[in-house]
Amino acid sequence: MKPLTEQDIRGSFVNCSKGEAKRLFVPHDLADRPWDDLDFMGWRDPGAPDRSYLVAERSGGPVGVTLRFPSQQRGFMHRSMCSLCLTTHPGNGVSLMTARKVGPAGREGNSVGVYICADLACSLYVRGKKLPGPGARFEESLTVEQQVARMNGHVSAFLDRLHS
Repeated sequence: MKPLTEQDIRGSFVNCSKGEAKRLFVPHDLADRPWDDLDFMGWRDPGAPDRSYLVAERSGGPVGVTLRFPSQQRGFMHRSMCSLCLTTHPGNGVSLMTARKVGPAGREGNSVGVYICADLACSLYVRGKKLPGPGARFEESLTVEQQVARMNGHVSAFLDRLHS
């Protein structure tokens, strides 16, 4: 992913108003992000524990979406799998995140949900740059490049559903 500026990020959001995009939290460490290892940038809002954000590159430029997730806690013994990168995590490591649809459907309250790693570090898990814990990644016959392509396909499919 190419490095993004705060202005790039704020201008990329498709499922919130310009005013909301102007007020949302953007991390201050953009220069320190591992851009070469990211397929999308995701972060949680420290001021709003039920909110997170995802910005991915698309053919027309970056596309950002606001996400919400439940605050309910799962038991430590419960394991869930991320729908994007196929990493499993115990407890609250994976969460159902919902994004308001784009346009009139979103204004009517329609949304799309997807199970995502709660820390939104899918790109790093797939590349082995961040370890989710023992037994969290399955041995696969796919190469890392193929796994990255699969994950990017899942991200694209999720973003496409926001427009349908």
